[in-house]
Amino acid sequence: MLKIIGKKAQNIFLLTSLLLAGSKAVAQTNDTSLPKLIEKDGRHAFLVDGKPFLILGGQAHNSSAWPALMPGVWKSVEMMHLNTLEVPIYWEQIEPQPGKFDFSLVDTLLTQARQHNVKLVLLWFGTWKNGSNHYMPEWMKRDAEKYPNITGKTGKPIDSPSPHSKATLDADIRAFSAVMLHLKQADTQHTVIMVQVENEPGSWDTVRDYSAKAQKLFEADVPADLLKPAILKALNVPVNTKGSWQQVFGDRADEYFQAWSIARFIEQVAAAGKAEYPLPLYINVALRDPLTNPPATHYESGGATDNVIPIWKVAAPSIDLLAPDIYLSGSERVLKVIDLYARADNALFVPEAGLIADNAKYFYDVLAHDGIGFSPFGIDDNGDSSNDEHLAKGLPPFAQEYVMATPMMHELAQWSFEGKIKAVVEHEDGAEQTIKLGTWDAVIKFGGGRGGELKPNQDHNGKAMIVTLDENKFIMTGTNCRVTFRPTGSNTGKAWQYLKVEEGGYDHGTFKSLRILNGDETDWGGPAIGDKPRVLQISLVVR
Repeated sequence: MLKIIGKKAQNIFLLTSLLLAGSKAVAQTNDTSLPKLIEKDGRHAFLVDGKPFLILGGQAHNSSAWPALMPGVWKSVEMMHLNTLEVPIYWEQIEPQPGKFDFSLVDTLLTQARQHNVKLVLLWFGTWKNGSNHYMPEWMKRDAEKYPNITGKTGKPIDSPSPHSKATLDADIRAFSAVMLHLKQADTQHTVIMVQVENEPGSWDTVRDYSAKAQKLFEADVPADLLKPAILKALNVPVNTKGSWQQVFGDRADEYFQAWSIARFIEQVAAAGKAEYPLPLYINVALRDPLTNPPATHYESGGATDNVIPIWKVAAPSIDLLAPDIYLSGSERVLKVIDLYARADNALFVPEAGLIADNAKYFYDVLAHDGIGFSPFGIDDNGDSSNDEHLAKGLPPFAQEYVMATPMMHELAQWSFEGKIKAVVEHEDGAEQTIKLGTWDAVIKFGGGRGGELKPNQDHNGKAMIVTLDENKFIMTGTNCRVTFRPTGSNTGKAWQYLKVEEGGYDHGTFKSLRILNGDETDWGGPAIGDKPRVLQISLVVR
């Protein structure tokens, strides 16, 4: 197992070499300085400038990337202590006339991001934006026959682009390739670390396209790539099934056909872009309820929802990861989503989450699932000062987590990759939870006050994250919680005590102690953390 505990920053080159040893690059490239995703034993890391990187992100509103709005965006970036800004770029602005490109907006974003020492994730608002074609250039919107939308089951036109239009595909390939080529030429500093291809692709108001062209494809045989035994098994279909989409997939045939069609379209766009500049690429997902298996009439059909991930992985290999946008409520649903998208073949990244205080706690669970980053949506005022009150409530819970994480960002990324991080978030019942740490259990109680009876957290926003440094030594952080430990295994039931509890933080790869906690700070039910996260280094001993 790779270790970086206690190493200083000057050893980062050796550290990264160890991290790369035996790992597989997801985004293949010969340029070792390019941002890249790596995978080893089903776990993932994101390397930026050759070092493990954790995206402490935030996403601007859809229409905030224009120069007149960017001062407000940068104000929020500074308030949140982001290291990465997610920001859209618009097809309608970049290609105002066929084949004539304007990269002035992209160049402005690059310049300003460098001035603020922030990395960028660019969001390509191309053929799809939340299922619609609204960011296509005007010259495409005016030619609906050449660039058609899909047709609903009753023949009704649907406000969603057809994935079966070669003209639309060719136009998107040309534009996205031009964007990636421009980034290769204009961004030798690698300010842009990743690119989102389209935005929440799929269709609302119809499960699939029922046009004559689409129907002919639907009635044809399912592509051989989807008939491999492992894929059919993952889709809960008997092995050796063959035939049309309806014959193979039954009542899910319409949705699976739509997912395949959209994924194949986006694959061609992504592959062309990577041929110009092989940055990591991802698509974001409008989710379905992960607990009830609803029909596709209840959510955006064709996107990479959890039930069609196997289809997307086969159909779009140039897409490096499928990233869930978290707007669901309830800890059970959110934690299930995180678990579903943290896969051996998929690095976990949350590119959007509602800007509400409760969502900040899921940052910890993402890290515990070797996630590469987290980003709430709508961090700026969107040009409207009436949003200031919402931002005043929404930004601070994320900002204080990013302040905690920033000095130890590289360490957190490394620990996550190594599987050293475990976390719990408070559920709606406020019940205590246990973290298994090998020879120790950590018992987490949520709330404030001393002793066994804590004052409950009104918003159920407690959380705890523990990093295993060695068998008896841990790093802990959290909010609105208290921790105690108990020996397990051969030491079960034995007396134990804190050898040392230190409060401090990381500085250039080394933990720096600010004070030793003892007495009232450890004796009343264990060390406690209040509204603001603190970093504790805890050593234990069995007597």
